[in-house]
Amino acid sequence: MPLYVRDDDVLALAVELQRLTNAPSKTEAVRQALRHEIERTRQALPLRNRLARSQALAEAIGPGDPDFDMKSYTDALWNRG
Repeated sequence: MPLYVRDDDVLALAVELQRLTNAPSKTEAVRQALRHEIERTRQALPLRNRLARSQALAEAIGPGDPDFDMKSYTDALWNRG
């Protein structure tokens, strides 16, 4: 579905951004700007919120095996064991 800009100020901003970024089209300039703003907004979230998904996955996996020998495991992967 196409994006139609009906506000002259917004259209002027899109044209200026296209020129400044050398984007091939206004659509591409707006796409890049929206992606940038989404990433900036995500980074502004507190670290605790950004890590919540990772923490939930770690909790779902459960505690590690204290008897696991990483050296033997990696040696076996490299056929050195």
